[in-house]
Amino acid sequence: MRILISLIFFILTTHSFATTFEGKFIQGSFILGQTEPGNEVLIDKKKVRVTSDGYFAFGLGRDRKNDIVITINSEKIIKKVLKREFNIQRIDGLDEKKVTPPEEVYARIKKENKMIAKARAVNSDLVFFSNKFITPLDNAIITGVYGSQRILNGKPKWPHYGIDFAADEGTEIKAMLDGIVVLSESDLFYTGGTLIFDHGHGISTLYMHMKTLMVKKGQKVKQGDVIGTVGSTGRSTGAHLDVRLNWFQTRLDPATVL
Repeated sequence: MRILISLIFFILTTHSFATTFEGKFIQGSFILGQTEPGNEVLIDKKKVRVTSDGYFAFGLGRDRKNDIVITINSEKIIKKVLKREFNIQRIDGLDEKKVTPPEEVYARIKKENKMIAKARAVNSDLVFFSNKFITPLDNAIITGVYGSQRILNGKPKWPHYGIDFAADEGTEIKAMLDGIVVLSESDLFYTGGTLIFDHGHGISTLYMHMKTLMVKKGQKVKQGDVIGTVGSTGRSTGAHLDVRLNWFQTRLDPATVL
């Protein structure tokens, strides 16, 4: 009888592992989940990787309106996604060719967009994403935030999907998290000097408008390593760093991890 009771207790405890979430269920948010290792996890209908410690990650887009459905094995967890209010930011004085590019650079822009999309599509088994991020610059002033509707030279454009840090040109930039460089380009049309790091499970970070790049594609970087310097390359009106956070092609708010 004692053996039977112990067996029943073991079965109950091994099936009572609660799935937990770190992060707010609001538009733009990064969510870190943890469940029992070996569980199958679907976000909406997309199967995601789960680490040996049970961690998984996903994100909520800026304009998401519907609830999100998280399926753990066959059990569904439905979370309401709260809406946010976003600012309008007007930026004047940009080179008109950067606001409305001439037709002769369309092919270049298309090629560069494909490069960036490919880097963001990486679905590796790296586990760095489950660690805490750090800010890339010390004592920098934030001049642009995620989600703001941008009016460039008086023309409505895409929202801003990152955080802008104003800093002197040449200021050293630190890696926010351990990662592998999946894109290192010194002169992209819109983003200038650009780095993309893979942190595992579809989570990536971008660093844009850089003056110098100190790491190469395929290189492993540790959190806090100097990866380059602040510049004003690409579509920019002054020296600053624009950082971005993505879950595959979903653009997230870096402020939710910093």
